[in-house]
Amino acid sequence: MAETAPMKIIARIHTDFSTKFGIPRQSGLVDELEGTVVFAPEYRVPEALRGLEGFSHIWLLWQFSRAVREDWSPTVRPPRLGGNERMGVFATRSPFRPNAIGLSCVRLAGVDLRTPRGPVLRVAGADLMDGTPIFDIKPYLPYADCRPDAVGGFASAPAGERLRVVFAPGCLERVPAGRGEALRGVLACDPRPGYQSDPGRVYGLSFGGVDVRFTVAGETLTVVDVVPGGGEMR
Repeated sequence: MAETAPMKIIARIHTDFSTKFGIPRQSGLVDELEGTVVFAPEYRVPEALRGLEGFSHIWLLWQFSRAVREDWSPTVRPPRLGGNERMGVFATRSPFRPNAIGLSCVRLAGVDLRTPRGPVLRVAGADLMDGTPIFDIKPYLPYADCRPDAVGGFASAPAGERLRVVFAPGCLERVPAGRGEALRGVLACDPRPGYQSDPGRVYGLSFGGVDVRFTVAGETLTVVDVVPGGGEMR
């Protein structure tokens, strides 16, 4: 029997993504994305955050809560390789791993010690779904965590080219206030799976309480409609 170790959920993050579709494939790709880390009641202790305000970035250790499973596979199909080639699970950041744990570096936009929900952290550039459990928070240390000479293997550069984003008349005005640039950044990263490229297909993602519907032709993504909602779309 495999050994196990308990993990405590110390917080949850709140973001504009109610579903996983459309979330940037790595943290930091869209700095305009905002999130709020709210601690569980037993960890709402201001002293636990003393000194954190001096750091520009932090690490979030979290759970792929929608990918928890009992079994695991030694190989997975990374989307950036078109979903057709298998790589070792430990050579990828796939959520389907022996322990469904994610690691994200985010910009610390603010530390609010006194709110109705206790101390909260405001972060930018997070690649997490709304409600994701947080296991731990650690400061990012540039002298130790930054390796300019590092080699990125088959993922040495961001996947694909950034798309040109166009909004059909009236669509941008229906995006929640203050979310327009974040949405534009998300769409520019091309949220489609790597194996889908049908120019006639209308895709959709849930963002900030609205459903955003779009098409992609060549290097241009066109938002064709924005409607109230927030359900699962693809």
